[in-house]
Amino acid sequence: MEETISRINQVLPDADQGDKTGVIRQWMESFIDKMDHYKAEHRSYVKEAVTLLELALWKAKLGEKEDSYSAEGRTKKAKLDVDSGRKERRITCGADMVIKNVLPFLRLK
Repeated sequence: MEETISRINQVLPDADQGDKTGVIRQWMESFIDKMDHYKAEHRSYVKEAVTLLELALWKAKLGEKEDSYSAEGRTKKAKLDVDSGRKERRITCGADMVIKNVLPFLRLK
């Protein structure tokens, strides 16, 4: 990024008097395109981070009660209870509250 910013200082002194406006405009467009690219990349990283955070919170919530369900000897009803328990813990893991408070630190200003 520093290279892009300092490029104008290298190109502008050598540009023709009448062409300096065009050189500056071209440099600005190039700079804005790169910034848009970096912002889009940042958004994808934030989206991935939020997903991982939600999964980590859900996993931690599952770990609290996982010991009460043994893998051996499950009946079909017990399997349904485990599945509904997993869904319930996903809702009650508090991810929405944590993400709401963490997201402002990850957003670009």
